[in-house]
Amino acid sequence: MYNVDGTFHVTDNTCLHRGGPLGDGFLEGPLITCPRHGWQYDVPTGHNLGNRALRVKTYPVLVEDGKVRIRI
Repeated sequence: MYNVDGTFHVTDNTCLHRGGPLGDGFLEGPLITCPRHGWQYDVPTGHNLGNRALRVKTYPVLVEDGKVRIRI
């Protein structure tokens, strides 16, 4: 789960390159960088920055009554 400028986003945790843990990566603005080999993804869309045909799965997020809910 990521907080980008006050908006929550959720993606799969596995980098498409070599299975690195995206949740351990580095978030700068809307971009998450895999800690293993530096692949980058746009958090809101899941698209890979190097190849937009590649995409990690994203999940809808709803904040309701102070609770964050994720539709899986």
